[in-house]
Amino acid sequence: MSQPHERAQKLLSLHSQATPLVLPTVWDAWSAGLAEEAGFSALTVGSHPLADSRGQQDGESMSLQEALDGVASIVRAVEVPVSADLESGYDTPAEELVHRLLESGAVGLNIEDTVHSEGRLRSAQEHADYIGAIRQAADESGVHVVINGRTDAFKTQEHIGDRLEEALTRLNLLEEAGADSLYPVALPDVATLRAILAGVSTPLNVTAHPVNGAIPEGLGLEELTTLGVRRVTFGPLLQAALADTTRELLGRWS
Repeated sequence: MSQPHERAQKLLSLHSQATPLVLPTVWDAWSAGLAEEAGFSALTVGSHPLADSRGQQDGESMSLQEALDGVASIVRAVEVPVSADLESGYDTPAEELVHRLLESGAVGLNIEDTVHSEGRLRSAQEHADYIGAIRQAADESGVHVVINGRTDAFKTQEHIGDRLEEALTRLNLLEEAGADSLYPVALPDVATLRAILAGVSTPLNVTAHPVNGAIPEGLGLEELTTLGVRRVTFGPLLQAALADTTRELLGRWS
């Protein structure tokens, strides 16, 4: 396996390709191996499917060590770069989080602004400050950890006024803080996606269902390319699609 800084640079460079970087969201060595065999150049580990695979709940009900143990088992199973969803950071200082991430072998991470342990949304500046601290810690480590900065501005139940305006404020702050890609989840429609793409310059991540297409509105790769989306992940939806197929297969024998 290549060195961490080489895997990190590889992952970062993939965000500059002509078509969106599709990062299959995996949860164990088996699913990771299948995705690598299918020809994907990098992978991401989803917190939700990882928790499900362990019989636990999403929302940081796992400990950070449990999550990273799962990530490490995936990294050991493949040669391609791996990014890990570490939710809101498990109440862990940035320097420690980066150190433990790199110990697991992952070279990218997703950090969201919903603090599960406190049941609240970080303020825009608080989230940017945490992302900025992660960027600084990664730089000091000598590995350009690829940071996917997520906001739940469209998903949260908190009252935050104009959600598009709030999302853009948060995403712009994350750009300034050093995020390498931006992830506004639960986009309501293509018009909102266009507005966000027009308001940021950092690669944008959208969620997709492997059968039904990207959120919002079931967009395919060609449409995402035309719009300017640079990164696609599946969240829990690949695992959910496989569950649907498995139920169908097993149903023939029950």
